[in-house]
Amino acid sequence: MIETPPLVDQYCHGVLRTELGLGTFEAQLIRSAGPPAAGTTFFDTQTGFAVRRWCPPLLGLEPHAAPARYLARRRELGPAESARRLLRGSGVAAYLVATGPAEDLTAPKDVALAADAEAFETVRLESLAEQVADTSGTVAAFLANLAEAIHHAASGAAAFACSATPARPDGAQGTGLDPDPPGPGEVRGAAGRWLTGRPRGGAVADPVLLRHLLWSAVASGLPLQLHTGAGDPAVLTGFVRATAGFGTRLVLLGGYPHHRHTARLAEAFPHVYADAGAGLGRTGARAAAVLAELLELAPFGKVLFSSGGRRLPELHAVGALVFREALARVLGGWVAEGSWSWRDAERVAAMVAAGNARRVYRLDRP
Repeated sequence: MIETPPLVDQYCHGVLRTELGLGTFEAQLIRSAGPPAAGTTFFDTQTGFAVRRWCPPLLGLEPHAAPARYLARRRELGPAESARRLLRGSGVAAYLVATGPAEDLTAPKDVALAADAEAFETVRLESLAEQVADTSGTVAAFLANLAEAIHHAASGAAAFACSATPARPDGAQGTGLDPDPPGPGEVRGAAGRWLTGRPRGGAVADPVLLRHLLWSAVASGLPLQLHTGAGDPAVLTGFVRATAGFGTRLVLLGGYPHHRHTARLAEAFPHVYADAGAGLGRTGARAAAVLAELLELAPFGKVLFSSGGRRLPELHAVGALVFREALARVLGGWVAEGSWSWRDAERVAAMVAAGNARRVYRLDRP
């Protein structure tokens, strides 16, 4: 068995503080615009099966416990104790927790306490802009306050995160951004249109404002996590190329099912890193195949683990436990066939599990 150190979960969110019923719980398992097929639940997915495989033992049940039995045990323990057991059983030593829209989710310090681990903040730029907009009366005040807020956040956060492909009005993913930084006039015009037309709390979807946020983050020097959604990461090539000389590390999130393109960008550009991400938890029993495909192209020092967990601590736990098993299966298989030595396999496992993230985000600095 390939040994790995305690993991660094380099992208996740907090967890819900409230108790959940069966329907509410299963609705959090996958992102879907509608209900499951008649006569089924969202437990009938790779994610659902993975939750039933890995999480019941952490709560004192047998693997593959029925959903109703599992949730009864969860209610018996309560949300706080369930989260504590799930997070502590995942083998994660440090979390980078993304903060964003106002939800009843635990903050980084709460995640750290529940998990008995370190936690660092990742600041979502769109949410930061929305908070600033709520307290800025004019375009000039908004832009000045936004610059100050980004500067202040950079002094305490481990990273920034932002969408790299603005959503279209129908909610579908867009086709990418103009790679160049917008001029001051463009930014003022876009800010004026957005401030005038947005409902309170409205999300930033204007491509000019997103470009402004992205380039502001690049200027800060912090690592920048780029959300690609379900879109093809290849649309980021222009932006990736434009930022190559700035020293900012770009981490591409959410590449599945286009993870090979993410790996190709990490291979081609020294400042780009590939996130193994929530795709492993989503694919469950097929996670080893997905991880192997990512490792076909991406240099091993450019691949980072994350669970992508949000709301349900089960997703944090499943992401970590599925990743650990998939990594052991892939690298152990290469050792068994004689392609790798055990020493090299354990060295690469340590890099992907934790070492790369600690280096990229400088987590061990004094």
